[in-house]
Amino acid sequence: MRFALLGSGSEGNALVVQSGRSLILLDCGFSLKETVARLARLGLAPESLSGILVTHEHGDHISGVARLARKHSIPVWLTHGTLRAQEAVFAGLAITEIDSHNQFAIGDVQVQPYPVPHDAGEPVQFMFGDGARRLGVLTDAGHATQHVEAILSGCDALVLECNHDSGMLADGDYPWHLKQRVSGRFGHLSNDDAAALLARLDSSRLQHIVAAHLSRKNNLPELAVRALSGVLGCGGDWIGVATQQEGTGWREIA
Repeated sequence: MRFALLGSGSEGNALVVQSGRSLILLDCGFSLKETVARLARLGLAPESLSGILVTHEHGDHISGVARLARKHSIPVWLTHGTLRAQEAVFAGLAITEIDSHNQFAIGDVQVQPYPVPHDAGEPVQFMFGDGARRLGVLTDAGHATQHVEAILSGCDALVLECNHDSGMLADGDYPWHLKQRVSGRFGHLSNDDAAALLARLDSSRLQHIVAAHLSRKNNLPELAVRALSGVLGCGGDWIGVATQQEGTGWREIA
């Protein structure tokens, strides 16, 4: 199993995971042209996608889903609440509504959705598996619940939100209401929040960790790396950072 991020941040998010003959796109917050270009950078064509999963209805996660799905006849999986929040956007697509607690499979990829606290209709994140290895993804969550911890503990690879540095956010130029939203219990994880969650997880199997959804205005890659590496007791070069423009390259989960 392997994974890569096409890009991560408030201007657009997308992740691909592949196992066997199955290739899944998680979210698509980029234009059709940009998505195709970013897939090509990884050696992929949109026709090779087995399906698109949607975490929630915010534009940086869904703005490119409908055009990509329509043009290339790709099925889409999402929760009922996400569909209800953007029914017009998803109209006419091959939609499968998912339960936020029930596991299912898309070809060779096992998919475990799980609910997260975020200011959206029915937001979820996902754990992916191939029967032997597991990739956990957690972004767009205001805090980590016990259920989130239980899902992510013991995974082999982890994509983890490090949205903001609390000091940079507090001292920055965001209006007060936006600072409250970002740092609130239905907003985004800070570097310290991510580190605290990581410290509570069983990381004994962890082969990869990637800091994701970093704010351009309220965070720095080195701060996110410092927070996560401090918990794991590893060198900073072992911590991956997904950027807005480049995302990441492929990462193999052995």
